[in-house]
Amino acid sequence: MGKKGDLSNFERGMVVGARRAGLSISQSAQLLGFSRTTISRVYKEWSEKGKTSCMLQGQRRMGRVIQADRRSTFTQITTRYNRGMQPSICEATTRTTVRRMGYTSRRPHRVPLISTKNRKMRLQFARVHLNWTVEDWKNAVPKAKGGQTRY
Repeated sequence: MGKKGDLSNFERGMVVGARRAGLSISQSAQLLGFSRTTISRVYKEWSEKGKTSCMLQGQRRMGRVIQADRRSTFTQITTRYNRGMQPSICEATTRTTVRRMGYTSRRPHRVPLISTKNRKMRLQFARVHLNWTVEDWKNAVPKAKGGQTRY
């Protein structure tokens, strides 16, 4: 016996079905093997909100919407999520759900592509080796044991 969140969609449907068939809370609990509290909560949620599935299904869909465009704003994510959905969600719900899923926004730390020190060293190397021939480069490549080149 787990908590309400541990029930699968099928188990939630069984709870609702047993209650709609006329069984009492105690009879449903005994038949299905869940606590009376779980039976009453699941049925109450279904009767008030008309839903039996857990929020993971919505989070999966939200994840797909986010992955489609990682640079989307909350407004864009909400708009895409609500296409064809009844009931729709507001932007605050989107923001909360996205944060609960572990997504955060950040600005990357900007760094130069190459440091000043490395730039000077590369330029110096290029100037020293500017007039090298192919033969010079062949002799400069490190050799492995047995006289074969490593690369």
